Amino acid sequence: MEDYIIIGLLAILVVLAIYIIIVMHKSKNNKIDMSEDQRENQSDLKIYFQKEYGELKFEMGKLFSEANKSNQNDLNTFKDHMMLHIDRQMKEINDRVENRLGEGFKKTEATFVNVVERLSKIDEAQKKIESLSTEVVSLNTLLTDKKTRGIYGEVQLYSLLSAVLGDNKELYEKQKTMSNGFIADAVVYAPDPINMVAIDSKFPLDNYKRMVNRALGDADRKTAEKEFKNDVKKHINDIKNKYIIFNETGDQAFMFIPAEAIFAEISAYHDDLIEYASKNKVWLVSPTTLISTLTMIQLVVNNLERDKQAKVIIEELAKLGEEFKRYTDRWDKLKRSIESVSKTADQVHTTSSKINRRFEHISSAKFDLIEEDEVEEIEEEIEDTDN
Repeated sequence: MEDYIIIGLLAILVVLAIYIIIVMHKSKNNKIDMSEDQRENQSDLKIYFQKEYGELKFEMGKLFSEANKSNQNDLNTFKDHMMLHIDRQMKEINDRVENRLGEGFKKTEATFVNVVERLSKIDEAQKKIESLSTEVVSLNTLLTDKKTRGIYGEVQLYSLLSAVLGDNKELYEKQKTMSNGFIADAVVYAPDPINMVAIDSKFPLDNYKRMVNRALGDADRKTAEKEFKNDVKKHINDIKNKYIIFNETGDQAFMFIPAEAIFAEISAYHDDLIEYASKNKVWLVSPTTLISTLTMIQLVVNNLERDKQAKVIIEELAKLGEEFKRYTDRWDKLKRSIESVSKTADQVHTTSSKINRRFEHISSAKFDLIEEDEVEEIEEEIEDTDN
């Protein structure tokens, strides 16, 4: 509202100033024609306008001063309001930034901890790999000697036998001496018609390693393959000739290969060796397949034992049935004897009661009651005869 008043006063002031200028311009042009009265009126009018202009200027200054104060107060209020709003917004922004930073720090810390844990696990795995590498090198060094390889195969064979069959000496035996003087690494006592089966460990490693060594040329690898097959066939022949004995063992035997890789190589790429072994009744087994074979033998033995026990149970039940029949007959006889004795006891009791009544009647001189008792006795005898 004050702004409109100020604008109106300024408009009035501008109009008055224009009017004064016009009047003064006319006064210069008509100065000669003016009369003395007109000059006086003009002078009075000029003084009036000057006075009004001074008052107007004073009022304008006053209004401008008040407007400045009001504007300054409004500006201060607006500034304070804006500062409060800005402070509030800055506080919210700071809180959000702190929350985001806190969450970021937590995630970073968790990630860092996870990375440290994984690094420690990797370091631990690296140590295990290094240890395993050392053990593998030691094992390779150990397996370069044929005698040591033989011992390794026997130890693994005995470990599998113990794991599957336990310490049951009725199911297997280590270092079994045959009638021909040869000693098998182990024999398994399977049920008929398999009977006793010999297991001998063989480890054809040298030529196998040369055969699969890609650093060698094709010709060398072919030669190694041929020698490897000859080694396997020789082992098959030895087992057949030493451990398959007529009327002592079954007509088959097992050749235990301790290395799964060698067994897999033979099974996958050397069918001729599988056929040769089958033809000679020698079954090639690895640690995995030997476990399955032993488990099947154990199941068959358990089933046979269960069948034997079932027969024994049936025989015992038959005997028990005969005894129970005999018991029933004797019980019937005893029951009849008990019933006869019970009946006789009832009769003795009746006679005893009669004797007591007669003694009472005689002692009381009641002879008429004695005759009644005799009649009752005759009737009871007739009833007993009818029964």
